[in-house]
Amino acid sequence: MVSSLVHAGFALVLAAGLLRGSYDRRALAVVLAIVVLPEADSLLGPVMAGAHRTVGHNVVFPAAAALLLHYDTRIREESLLRERVADRGVRIAWVALFVHVFAHVSLDWAHLQGVNVLWPLHDSFFRLEGELVWSSVDGLVQTFVDVEVDPATGDRRVDAGSTGTTQSVHVNNPIEPDDPEVLAEAETIDRRFPVAGRGWRLYLLGLGIFTVLARRLQSDPPAE
Repeated sequence: MVSSLVHAGFALVLAAGLLRGSYDRRALAVVLAIVVLPEADSLLGPVMAGAHRTVGHNVVFPAAAALLLHYDTRIREESLLRERVADRGVRIAWVALFVHVFAHVSLDWAHLQGVNVLWPLHDSFFRLEGELVWSSVDGLVQTFVDVEVDPATGDRRVDAGSTGTTQSVHVNNPIEPDDPEVLAEAETIDRRFPVAGRGWRLYLLGLGIFTVLARRLQSDPPAE
């Protein structure tokens, strides 16, 4: 699985580019707290099948939060959030929401069994897997979404990388390192807390740390 440290590394890079005028330790602390929060859904594993990559790994809750944030800060005459944390806090809230979706949910979408994208509206895990290429023979070719047509009935079947539901999908995590049925019979439980399972993940972690240090060491440009 993509570790929380790798998610944090990606989040630091995004925060460095998005927190214009609000980049400080407090803002980074908020962003990092938000980006690792989804992993808490693994704690629900013992009481809810398929909880990990479901409760905290979907786009429904972030979309609802975005609508609420937009309503409060753009439509209401008096914003409750802006009154408490001013414009700087509103900017940080939007960045934290963006980082949650793109530095955590989207990364996990492309890894292992994917994420339960539309839960709780629809219970189905999807994995972003395939390729998009331009071929001199076949033209534009993509394999992310597979469309099959039954020659007998003409019915279409669209597969966007579905891997199962909460009843059939289990994503290993430190709380439940294996399928619950297997775990119940295991004599020894190997709980692994991942740091970087692939070279690109270690690179992304290092890039995030480098970005924070580079921003801290940068000096202001000379006044004209």
